[in-house]
Amino acid sequence: MKARLNQALAAISGSFWVLPAILTAGGALLALALVYLDQNGVVPSWMVENSWLYNGGAEGARTLLGAIASTTIGIAGTVFTITIAALSLAAQQMGPRLLRNFTKDRGNQFVLGAFLGTFSYALMVLRTVRTEAEGAFIPHLALTVGIGLAFVCVGTLVYFVGHMAGRINVDTVIDLVSNDVRRAIDDLSADGPQSRPPPPVFWRDAVAVVDERRGYLQQLDGARLAKWAADRHTAIRLLVRPGDRVFPGAPIALVKPPVDGVEEAIRSATALGRDRSNADDIEFAIRRLVEVAVRALSPGVNDPHTAISVVDQLGAALCDLAPLRLPSGVVLHEGKPTVVMPAVEYDGLVDVMFHMIRQSGSGSTAVLIRILDVLTAVVSCERQPKRVATLQRHADLVMGDACRTIANPDDLGDVHKRYRGFAAMKRSGPAGYLEAMASDRKADHAPSPQS
Repeated sequence: MKARLNQALAAISGSFWVLPAILTAGGALLALALVYLDQNGVVPSWMVENSWLYNGGAEGARTLLGAIASTTIGIAGTVFTITIAALSLAAQQMGPRLLRNFTKDRGNQFVLGAFLGTFSYALMVLRTVRTEAEGAFIPHLALTVGIGLAFVCVGTLVYFVGHMAGRINVDTVIDLVSNDVRRAIDDLSADGPQSRPPPPVFWRDAVAVVDERRGYLQQLDGARLAKWAADRHTAIRLLVRPGDRVFPGAPIALVKPPVDGVEEAIRSATALGRDRSNADDIEFAIRRLVEVAVRALSPGVNDPHTAISVVDQLGAALCDLAPLRLPSGVVLHEGKPTVVMPAVEYDGLVDVMFHMIRQSGSGSTAVLIRILDVLTAVVSCERQPKRVATLQRHADLVMGDACRTIANPDDLGDVHKRYRGFAAMKRSGPAGYLEAMASDRKADHAPSPQS
């Protein structure tokens, strides 16, 4: 139940229409409240007489409110059109999976909500204005606030133009997605002691649990499932983790020993959706960032600068991860391991970060050099031998691609220098790296032998 609740809350928080709907309803309620104050004589007459509040007639009030309503709803349509155009541009240039950054943007939601809220406010006040023949009622306070809201909308429109111009900038998008990656790393890191999962042979006699649902696993309430398993003295080995695809009729877990109700317990502790989400799925956050680089390296775009910016952000994420531990995938209940799920491994994260960029940019000397520079920076932060071996493997892959695809000997020589710098940093630290770079510079400036 908690997993489904979290899924629903995530869907609501990411919805484009929630804040505009709240502001629209808020505008109508504000109008009713202010009209009520006007009807009950709360507003002192001297404020109207001294022009502190609107003091025009009923016809003028109707004209004013009609102008506010028609203008705000028209601009709201323009704002919506500009937003759709920006979404289309972002989908073409940076990938459709980045659209959620625009739909989740509170600035866009507030701008649309401000105009819709002012529109609903003006309509609700307009319906109460009456001429002398109709009983003479002019809500002076409500009209004055309506004028103020109109000026707020003017400022909001100016803000919106500047905001959208900044949002469709590729560097801004990369920075926003990088923030998602950093948050995912912080959420993923393990704080307490980690238990090692049982060996695969332990599950040899386990019974497979089949799930007829389909979709991506978006939420998993591991603590709830672990408590359920502990209460029944059983152990559950999940075969999927958040971000994995669940296929109908395929095994989703193993249980040992088998107990009744395990299928329903797993369904209650998991929530599936039609697409992946950032919640508990660090690989998806990374893939969204990688997609920007891969599209930038496509033949139709050929923008290595954007790809280099992405590589820099990926390197920063790995440096953030260097002092942290990844969870083992074992969920404890009262100190006892009862649920095991596939663990997120450092090797897999680095593969997701660099494989596609390296493959797409294998013919770009600048991109390959930047990957090696970033790997050099990361290896200077990393102290765990297994992780260093992973970084070495990727440096070797970059060097291999460079040897196969770069024909210019000077360009290939630059890649070799970066590779030697990586090896020196790995072997001897920053001091060794400086010595290696100085040695390369001396070799570059050495006079060539006379023929």
